[in-house]
Amino acid sequence: MTALSDLWPPPTTGTPPGAATVTTDGQPIVTSPADLPPVLPPGGRALRSTATRTCSPPDARGEWLRFAPVQPLFRARAAQRLAVLAYHGVTDPRSFGAQLDRLRRLATPVSLASVQQAVTERRPLPARSVLVTFDDADRSVLTHALPALIERGIPAAAFVISELIGTEKPFWWHEADFLARHGGRARSLDCGHPSQLLRRLKAMPDPDRRRSLHELRVSADRRPPGQEQLTPADLLALRAGGVAIGNHTQGHPCLGRCDDATVRAEITGAHEALTRWLGDPPIAFAYPDGGHDVRAETVLQELGYRLGFLSDHRLGPRLPSHPLQISRLQVDSTTSTRRFDTILSGLEPAYRRWRGHAA
Repeated sequence: MTALSDLWPPPTTGTPPGAATVTTDGQPIVTSPADLPPVLPPGGRALRSTATRTCSPPDARGEWLRFAPVQPLFRARAAQRLAVLAYHGVTDPRSFGAQLDRLRRLATPVSLASVQQAVTERRPLPARSVLVTFDDADRSVLTHALPALIERGIPAAAFVISELIGTEKPFWWHEADFLARHGGRARSLDCGHPSQLLRRLKAMPDPDRRRSLHELRVSADRRPPGQEQLTPADLLALRAGGVAIGNHTQGHPCLGRCDDATVRAEITGAHEALTRWLGDPPIAFAYPDGGHDVRAETVLQELGYRLGFLSDHRLGPRLPSHPLQISRLQVDSTTSTRRFDTILSGLEPAYRRWRGHAA
């Protein structure tokens, strides 16, 4: 059978509906969510497994999972795992603060340097270790996240796109969406629904993506509004406040769609810029779009990087076995407290993988 943190499998022969079992190594196993018994939340009526309904929004699913009988089993196992949270900015400072308060009560926040030290010394991190990270690092990391982190004494890491630093350029995916909604056209994007724009751009070989963006720019009726980005001075302020700065490439391409030379240029270009601004070379990298790339890992090793982060929505070991392939959990500042708990425990990620497996 498969361990909880890896998959929520379909029902197995001989397991009664609603039963949770454990393997010989103490890892809990759960059957189909449709077989879970109703749960009585505090002060509420019984909740049935609405998680199997495709119309249930993500937060509604998380609300139900919080009361699933297997949640305590997941939480117990998660105590012996490393949870790396991957945010993309902070749009709800109040909710983000509540999430940090929950981390202080239930977890052991650790810094990027602590993870590096654990890898170097081959010594596991403390139980319930959690590392907070931010990808893309828009200005909300400075204006909203940093004050909340400092107030609570929680360290973090921010992975930045170097070519945006000190500019008012929007993220390319925001720009593409704006241009397409204002008359922009590209030969490779003439067919299909506008809602599929980003997916189709990411699926293109990188030269085609860049060419399509150029065509959108020259054909659109309006230029997108500027988006104030972080400056080199802001990066220093973040670092002084306990937020380590890492590499997220020069322009955030999908590395799997790039040729070897582009992969190398994207990583080394950002590395050189960050070293110049910060005075020290970065030691951590977050893969754009979260997927591992073997060629990128080779470049990172050559440059002396110690840590690399995915966005695979998984917990990881407290002593990372593959330091350049560390798992992260996807979370948002608007995530409800109950759903936040199921993400931290690994239940919500396991449920999502079960849904994908079943499909």
